[in-house]
Amino acid sequence: MSNSQLPPYQPPTAGSAPAPTGRPKWARKRIAIPAAFVILFVGVGIGAAGGTDQKKTGAEAKPQPTVTVTKTAAAKAEKAAPQPTVTVTSPPRTKAVEKPAEQATPSGTVVFKVWGSAPSGVEVTYGSDSDNRQGSGLPMTKTLKLDSAALYYDVTAQLSGGGDINCSVTVNGQTKTGHASGGYNICTAQLNGGFGGGWS
Repeated sequence: MSNSQLPPYQPPTAGSAPAPTGRPKWARKRIAIPAAFVILFVGVGIGAAGGTDQKKTGAEAKPQPTVTVTKTAAAKAEKAAPQPTVTVTSPPRTKAVEKPAEQATPSGTVVFKVWGSAPSGVEVTYGSDSDNRQGSGLPMTKTLKLDSAALYYDVTAQLSGGGDINCSVTVNGQTKTGHASGGYNICTAQLNGGFGGGWS
């Protein structure tokens, strides 16, 4: 058809139907329906995939087998290993100063003794209330005749510096002892006469 045969253009009037678009309505429906099905299937597939992941997560949540390690081998190795030895050294012991051997004291005598260690010396006095004497040297043993009128018998030993000493006085089987240690300390021992003739 040539341009000369086209009808003249008339503008649309109010209330008239809109101008037709490029595609008819039935053609548009034919495209929209299949698209909806495609979207539906895609949604179902995603849901199924999510369920599978959840199942896997559940399977992974199952407790895993545990490994038990016994300490038997380690304990045997510890027992087999040599233990460290501890050596304790003690300071050298000083030679113990022994008390002079006891001797039977004859009746009617008084025995005075001083023994121990006195590197710087010791001053010794012994006797009774009415008879005072001086002794020397360690160990020292002195004997006097018993005087029944004496009130007491005693021995005194003073260190002239450091040392460690013991002293004793014996009358009729009764003995009193004393001890002193350190610089210038005094060891004393004394027996007193009783009214009945005994000594204490």
